[in-house]
Amino acid sequence: MFEPWSEFNVAMAGATAALAGLVIVAASVNIAEIVKSRTLTARLLAGIAALLLALAVSALGLVPEIDGAWFGALTIVAALLASAFQVHATLLIATDPNPEDRARTLKYAIGFLPIAAYLVAGILTWAGHPAGLYLAAAGCLLAIASAVVVSWVALVEVLR
Repeated sequence: MFEPWSEFNVAMAGATAALAGLVIVAASVNIAEIVKSRTLTARLLAGIAALLLALAVSALGLVPEIDGAWFGALTIVAALLASAFQVHATLLIATDPNPEDRARTLKYAIGFLPIAAYLVAGILTWAGHPAGLYLAAAGCLLAIASAVVVSWVALVEVLR
């Protein structure tokens, strides 16, 4: 079931690990400005958590002889752990007293896309449906895209 996905998983594990490291290093350059905003730090952490979710699921797909039930269950657990960071960021954005930073749906919706994809992927794979692996691939790509957007905001827009 996972053999045809091994090259994809190797590439995504490497890409997400590298990107997570780059985001952390890049954030350290502007950390004084970033920590002034309680929403930016939470959003950046949620973006890193999404990348680590993608890394974890890609690595799970490389575990020798893992079956769909274990892969699905562990994907669900990892997605739920990552969702805690996104929920925290969403609550901070929604209650931010600064009118410019207050809840804008796109600010937090983008972070839920990869998590939702991974939750559905986990459920489908756990149930033995092969479409779950395609959703896991989509979740990985969505995690990269959402982390890049959040990182851009935290690293570039904070200096404007």
